[in-house]
Amino acid sequence: MRYFLFLILISFQLFVQAQLTEKLSNQTFSAKVIGISDGDTMEILYKNVPTKIRLAHIDCPEKRGKQPFGNNAKVALSDLCFQRIVTVKGEKYDRYKRLIAVVINDKNQNINQEMIKLGMAWHYKKYSKDPLYAKLEIEARKNRVGLWQDKNPIAPWLWREKKKK
Repeated sequence: MRYFLFLILISFQLFVQAQLTEKLSNQTFSAKVIGISDGDTMEILYKNVPTKIRLAHIDCPEKRGKQPFGNNAKVALSDLCFQRIVTVKGEKYDRYKRLIAVVINDKNQNINQEMIKLGMAWHYKKYSKDPLYAKLEIEARKNRVGLWQDKNPIAPWLWREKKKK
């Protein structure tokens, strides 16, 4: 009987999570940040359901594979939002079922933009045509902030490609 109740509970939670997943595209909502995976990925808790968020417009150095500044980017993101209530502006889901979003912290900072300003991210031009992010990256490069202090910074998408080979 306990096992049966457990299966019902798990089934219900999966159903709620599936329903929530569909509804967060193109939605703005508040949630608590409960985890930081790397510089551009976090986990939030919304309506008691954990949800992975991938920050829109940016790509950060890889923590896995030990890309230079990968850990620094994770720490920077954590400093901006971990354990805080944030506003999430959901866009769409990626192939990994992460919600692509712009996130605003409790200090009204656009975290996606802050990561570029801090020199902890590239403007991800493959998926973003927003000229503000391009401008912020140019400024960070010019001022040699964060990863731009490196003599030869390698974009994360190139790093990932190199690691596959």
